[in-house]
Amino acid sequence: GRVAGGVARLRLRLRHRPLRPSLAGQAMLSAFSAALSGAYLPSVHLAPRATAGRGALSGLRMAEPDFDLVIVGCGVGGHGAALHAVSRGLKVAVCAGEDVGGTCVNRGCVPSKALLAASGRVRDMQNDKHLAAMGVKLEGAVTYDRQGVADHANNLASRVQGNLRGSLTALGVTVFEEKGSLAGPTSIELVGAGKTIEAKNVILATGSVPFVPPGVETDGKTVFTSDEALKLEWVPDWIAIIGSGYIGLEFSDVYTALGSEVTFIEAMPKMMPFFDRQIAQLADRILIRPRAIDSYTNVFASEVTPGIPGERPATVKMIDANTKEHVETIEVDAVMVCTGRKPFSEGLGLENVNVETNRGFVPVDDKMRALDKDGNVIDGLWCIGDLNGKMMLAHAASAQGISAVENMCGHEHVLNHDAVPAACFTHPEIAMVGPTEEQAKERAEKEGWEMGIAQGNFKANSKALAEGEGEGIAKVIFRKDTFEVVAVHIIGIHAADLIQECANAIQHGTTLQELSMTVHTHPTLCEVLDEAFKAGLGRSAH
Repeated sequence: GRVAGGVARLRLRLRHRPLRPSLAGQAMLSAFSAALSGAYLPSVHLAPRATAGRGALSGLRMAEPDFDLVIVGCGVGGHGAALHAVSRGLKVAVCAGEDVGGTCVNRGCVPSKALLAASGRVRDMQNDKHLAAMGVKLEGAVTYDRQGVADHANNLASRVQGNLRGSLTALGVTVFEEKGSLAGPTSIELVGAGKTIEAKNVILATGSVPFVPPGVETDGKTVFTSDEALKLEWVPDWIAIIGSGYIGLEFSDVYTALGSEVTFIEAMPKMMPFFDRQIAQLADRILIRPRAIDSYTNVFASEVTPGIPGERPATVKMIDANTKEHVETIEVDAVMVCTGRKPFSEGLGLENVNVETNRGFVPVDDKMRALDKDGNVIDGLWCIGDLNGKMMLAHAASAQGISAVENMCGHEHVLNHDAVPAACFTHPEIAMVGPTEEQAKERAEKEGWEMGIAQGNFKANSKALAEGEGEGIAKVIFRKDTFEVVAVHIIGIHAADLIQECANAIQHGTTLQELSMTVHTHPTLCEVLDEAFKAGLGRSAH
């Protein structure tokens, strides 16, 4: 280690150390497909900014609602709700706040996958043992262009954002660039334009922003969140990542592949605390231990001070999570704050509609209808996505938006969040749907049914072995009385793709008997699931 001024910089040879005590019909389908394929270009016709006088709203009759639905926010959730509303014949507008695509497209899911794809190629090409096993040899060192990798992420985000804009305008959705604020339950002020638009229904879909804990000072260069990390302005030699959830794990994958050493700082007693425990243990063996990663657990980063790249390190003071006593202070080149996200509810005018947030989240019922501070439904006002806190995932937001539209159109719908899958795009990937084993056990005891567990292994899968990717499992949790699938947790190659079959099974109540009699293509990775389904019935897949 290196000691300066009494502060120890611990190097990576330290292992994990627990310390003391996350148009209508076919036209619409064509437009959406074109958006995904990139057929739409960013140059689209948007609603002009509202100006003094009648402005963008000239010709609208203010005696009746201007729109059937106005959506405040235009991330994946707002976009999904808008498309579905058009398919239901509604006249729709969105207040984009100059952020079409939202966090997912511009500062989250999309650009991060580009970074993971590029850095993953680097990791694979640097794995001489893996390549040699397949008879592949590379002469010379594998290098990468940092700016080129960053451009790949930025260009992808720009392209997808343009596609989303194009799909909205092609479907006749009015896009206001202003932010929206509630003047009443179904009245939206276009912020800065001096205009208010009226609607029959309003959906709030403003998403979330990174949460930075007290005591952590960010400068966007040496101490930063995922918003800045996605720009990949530099690759630090040693980076501390505060939090070991989805975002922290994915960026540890990116940074270690590009040559960084990583130190995790986790407030909970164990790493990856919100993952299924068995999967977390396997992830520690597969994703953490073989890489230039060490970790502290059960500690808070109580004080984080920025440095200057290449000149002065950033410092992280850690205290015990229980006793609050000082544990250690480390100096690192950079610190990434991955301590979760908080709802973006500021400036929405919630006070004008008698809504009282809970830690910033807008309360809703199971139909996504917003509730006032007394728990009463507010007619015409809906809230989806990260803003309601039910499930902070982009595709969950979209599903909630579709559900809200169904309900406002008189088609009763309640989204089953247990059937919404999630994934962590590390190498290999982690994916899950439904509760963890620990949560399922509690549910079984409470509801009076017996839980069963079955497992499939990637090391017994021909396709995984052909890829040299035999690490990992698929764990299926089911009810022994009905053989219904309760949850599935996967760690292994392409787990994020495999999980969809399992989510479909939970959504539609498919049993292990039905799944085990479903033919799975050979040789494919989905046979790992076939093995698990059959194992739950005491059958063999091989």
